[in-house]
Amino acid sequence: MAPRAKAIKLPLMAADIVAILPHRFPFLLVDRVVELEPGKRVVGLKNVTANEPWAQGHWPETPVLPGVLQQEALYQLGGILAVNSEFDGRKPVRGNISAVEKVRYRGDGVIPGDQLVLEVVSLRGKPGVGILKFRGAARVGELEVCTIEEFTLAVEFAET
Repeated sequence: MAPRAKAIKLPLMAADIVAILPHRFPFLLVDRVVELEPGKRVVGLKNVTANEPWAQGHWPETPVLPGVLQQEALYQLGGILAVNSEFDGRKPVRGNISAVEKVRYRGDGVIPGDQLVLEVVSLRGKPGVGILKFRGAARVGELEVCTIEEFTLAVEFAET
C-alpha cells in the first residue's frame, strides 16, 4: 500500500503562506489558500486594498491593480501548489517563472475593495527535469479578469 500524503489543513493563512513562499509584503500577493489538491489545483484569495503601494501611483484618483500584479499572484499560487505536490516521489522546494504564454485581461480593472479569486491548475510538464506547467485565472465575482493560458515554473527539488 502506498503511503498516505500528509493532510493539508485549510485554509492556509498568511503565516502558513510565508512559511512556503519567500515573498513578503508588499510583494506577497496571496492572502489565503482555500482549496488545495496536491498535483492538481489550488484556489486562493487576494483582497485588494487602497493602502497597498501600487494604489498610490497607479491612477491615484481611480486606483487599478496593475495586470502584472494579478499575474504575479497567480505565479505565487502556482508555487504554493508546486511545493505541496510530489513528482515521481520528489518535492519541489522553490521555483522561478521561466515562460508565460497568452495572458489576457478583461473588464474595467480590479480596484480596491475587490476580492480576486485565484485558481491555478497543473498541466503537463517535465517534472523529471524540473519543468512544471500551469494554467491560471483570476476572477472578481463571475468575471475572469486575468487568464494565463500557460506558465512554466523551473523548480529545484529537495535533496533525497
